[in-house]
Amino acid sequence: MYECVKNGVPYVLAGSVRDDGPLPDVITDILMAQDRMREYTQSCSMVLMVATLLHSIAVGNCLPSYVKTVCVDINPSSVTKLMDRGTMQAIGVVSDAGTFLPLLAKQLDIQSGSAET
Repeated sequence: MYECVKNGVPYVLAGSVRDDGPLPDVITDILMAQDRMREYTQSCSMVLMVATLLHSIAVGNCLPSYVKTVCVDINPSSVTKLMDRGTMQAIGVVSDAGTFLPLLAKQLDIQSGSAET
């Protein structure tokens, strides 16, 4: 969250009936939260869904079918659920997020040419 705020990356925090006391900026009206999610997802060309099944499904339901999605979760059935949302553009990766994200960051550095040799 710190990096999103620091770098001006838009985000949506949607609350739940189960929340004891939502964080600041949490949208507690689910219809308003869903509208905000749709607003941000319409301009996406790719979405990385990592280790949060219910939130990923919610976002996936707001995505146009042409959006490429990469679904990462340690649980194979979660990856399958995320990939079976009616798009042919989904890739599933069964992995722990703590393993996947550092490897992704390293590859992005290599691809951008900023990695140290």
